[in-house]
Amino acid sequence: MSFLSFIVKNPFRNRTRSILAIVGIAIGIATIVALGIVTDGLKESTESTLKAGQADFTITKANSGGFFSSTLNQSYVDEVQNITGVKEAVGVLINTYSLNGDAFILMGISPDKLELANINLQEGNAFTSNGSNELILGKRASQSLDKHVGDTITLFGSDFKITGIYETGNMWEDGGAFLDLDKLQNLTDNQGKVTMIFVKIDNDAQLQDVTDSIENTYPNKLTTIKSVDDFNRVNKGLSSIDTASWAISLLAILIGGIGVINTMVMSVYERTREIGVLKAVGWKDKRILTMIMGESLVLTIFAALIGIIMGVVAVNLILLSPSVGGFIKPVYSPLTFIKGFGVAILVGLIGGLYPAYRASRLSPTEALRYE
Repeated sequence: MSFLSFIVKNPFRNRTRSILAIVGIAIGIATIVALGIVTDGLKESTESTLKAGQADFTITKANSGGFFSSTLNQSYVDEVQNITGVKEAVGVLINTYSLNGDAFILMGISPDKLELANINLQEGNAFTSNGSNELILGKRASQSLDKHVGDTITLFGSDFKITGIYETGNMWEDGGAFLDLDKLQNLTDNQGKVTMIFVKIDNDAQLQDVTDSIENTYPNKLTTIKSVDDFNRVNKGLSSIDTASWAISLLAILIGGIGVINTMVMSVYERTREIGVLKAVGWKDKRILTMIMGESLVLTIFAALIGIIMGVVAVNLILLSPSVGGFIKPVYSPLTFIKGFGVAILVGLIGGLYPAYRASRLSPTEALRYE
């Protein structure tokens, strides 16, 4: 038997103990991977929302805490339009509506401004602004609700005709519907209010100059958001998830390390006589140390593989819910999986260090007398 196969097989002599150790570590790795996939998905969805269509940046209420809690007077749209460097400003109202028990996003916008929001109609036509109960439905919402052009959806106790099916590429926008801004304002008692303003700048204008001009003109009233980093200034949600991910990583290292230490210490204890025989036939301390450390790493690598699979499966199961899947598109970044493996390797190194040192220091004569 080769030295490598010896290392791979040894950890599974006591299968129950090894499996319990692997499962404990795998749960921690699965949580890290799942949070990483969700966080990257949220960041990508946020980025695509901030750069909606042809817009260069987004304006929300200062200190609002995020998109959905932002409320602005619609008069700001015209005022921003008149700022030097601004080519076009469009107000959008967002409302979360409970449809069949799931969260459904309704977005109000003037029908002649759909192009700025990059709303590409796949079927049918845009809604009108004459007060009719009309809307266009996102492609994802059309599929999940099994609704098509000409069908109706009941909102706020009234039937709304679907005049078109659109696709933007943004998960939560494609999972909702657009209707006339005035109509949505009246339905939600938000007359003269918008949630955010999409802004397109002139070709010869500098983005930073325009955003600085707006924030200087409306200090503590308006905030310009042109990137995920800017978004984190007004919404700490993504930062909180990142922090939670790192906290869970540290917890996984601690708990996983203790589990590996316990497993490997017991393994060394049970194999004291065997280790004495190996040392008696010429194995050096370094080789014994390498063997035990290798066994520890084998456990954690198995745990990493299982944990990564568990994390991916868990995310996909969660996203089966329309209320969640309509907001988040999973992003399988290599860095997320590298992080999961990195934590597992660190757990293996930390957990195997003491048992490996203890095994390498065993005296051959005392070990051989061990019963």
